[in-house]
Amino acid sequence: MPISAYFRLARAGYVLAREGALSIISLDGLPPALAPLRLGIWLGRLVERPEVRKTGHVERLNKALNRLGPTYVKFGQTLATRPDVVGATIANDLAGLQDRMDPFDPSLVQPILRAALDDKASELTELSPAIAAASIAQVHRAKLVPPNAPARIVAVKILRPGVADRFMADIESFYAAAGLAERFVRSTQRLRPTEVVETLDRSARLELDLRLEAAAISEMAENIKDDTGFVIPQVSWEHVAQNVLTTTWVDGIPIRNHAALDAAGVDRKALAANLLQSFLKHAIRDGFFHADMHPGNLFADPRTGDVIAVDFGIMGRINRRERRFLADILYGFITRNYRLVAERHFEIGYVPPNQSVDDFALAIRSIGEPLHGRTASDISMAKVLGQLFAITELFSMQTRPELVLLQKSMVLVEGVSRALDPDLDIWTIAEPVVGDWLRREEGPMGRIQDLSDHWRNATDAAGRLPAILAQAELALADYNIRRNQPRDRTMRGMLLALIGLAGVTLLVGLWRLLTMVS
Repeated sequence: MPISAYFRLARAGYVLAREGALSIISLDGLPPALAPLRLGIWLGRLVERPEVRKTGHVERLNKALNRLGPTYVKFGQTLATRPDVVGATIANDLAGLQDRMDPFDPSLVQPILRAALDDKASELTELSPAIAAASIAQVHRAKLVPPNAPARIVAVKILRPGVADRFMADIESFYAAAGLAERFVRSTQRLRPTEVVETLDRSARLELDLRLEAAAISEMAENIKDDTGFVIPQVSWEHVAQNVLTTTWVDGIPIRNHAALDAAGVDRKALAANLLQSFLKHAIRDGFFHADMHPGNLFADPRTGDVIAVDFGIMGRINRRERRFLADILYGFITRNYRLVAERHFEIGYVPPNQSVDDFALAIRSIGEPLHGRTASDISMAKVLGQLFAITELFSMQTRPELVLLQKSMVLVEGVSRALDPDLDIWTIAEPVVGDWLRREEGPMGRIQDLSDHWRNATDAAGRLPAILAQAELALADYNIRRNQPRDRTMRGMLLALIGLAGVTLLVGLWRLLTMVS
């Protein structure tokens, strides 16, 4: 890892500590195993600005994250949806990261379009100033005038110049942080921080190619073509490039503008239920979901009450086994079947097999029971998350990096939904989607799908069998040759002994040198 990554990491830590970011973390909620982290937070808070220490108000975190880079902005966008965790004041400040950042130099827009789209750029006319600017890109309204079709209003998304370099620099420093955590805070190894960063790295690289975002929109459109209540734009493929994406224009009220929603007569409770159920459909039914559903990417159609989603740069994908895991976990909480929840955690590898299923089911019950019969406004997610973290430590739970995007997206969607409807009952709203899918899985269609999956696995294994036998034959031949060449084994043993002796000599020399210096 280049030394510059550690310098960037140190700078980020100082800036965040200076602006009071560490004051958001409750030391009381951290388990004893994270004592080094507790010490680090305590030391970091020593450099807080006097205003933060005196008043307890974190006022400039928005600007600090913006200054640090796009990946830090993404983190801030997630926190902005959880006032129940970070506090209403901080969440309101961070909301500015969602689509109200400063746009880049307007004089660069036309040259970027011409370089990316060639002659097709001339078909985009009446380009407006940036109407939304975020950490990765900004969006303009334009009129598309194709040669043999009627003109129409479109949205033109353009990547920020140089954003890829900033993203890669941020990710590099995250790798450095993950390595330091694994080395010096051993209790974090079960959380697999490096693998989590690798997941975020892959996601970031995909987000930096708008052609892949266009493909994601196309795939989701096929998945939801028979659904109602959830609307996405359509792609104009002739006006797409690596750094430019053109889609149909969608009109709607920003979902975070509660006053405008109320004035337009939009039923916020129905909107919250629709949002949560749509996400669960996409994740459980399709295994392909929008993984960046912060309020800046969501709108409501005042005429129909539909959810309108934009910005498909970050998408999540889970396989059938993981979809079944998610459905069973939710259904277990809905029906208070905590044994089912516990068993599924063991089956998918979250909890090591040397732990007790019964004890883990008891721990899950301690979380689930207090949530039933209570509305979102009565539940402190900060306390729930703290309890969840303590349980993961108690049972040595392992992180599943492939589910990181799903977990992050569920936090986002649940946060946006509970902001729309403080009386949200998550379990009641989730049951129709989860229950219908599970009933289908347990029925004839599900059994047919199981047989299809087993047949596919069997044929794949059969197809690999000749190669496996050939490799086994080569290995056996190699073993027979080596068994008949004792001299070769002797030479290898002597070589290893010499290498070991050289290593020991070097260590002894270093020890003597150090003792002489001291």
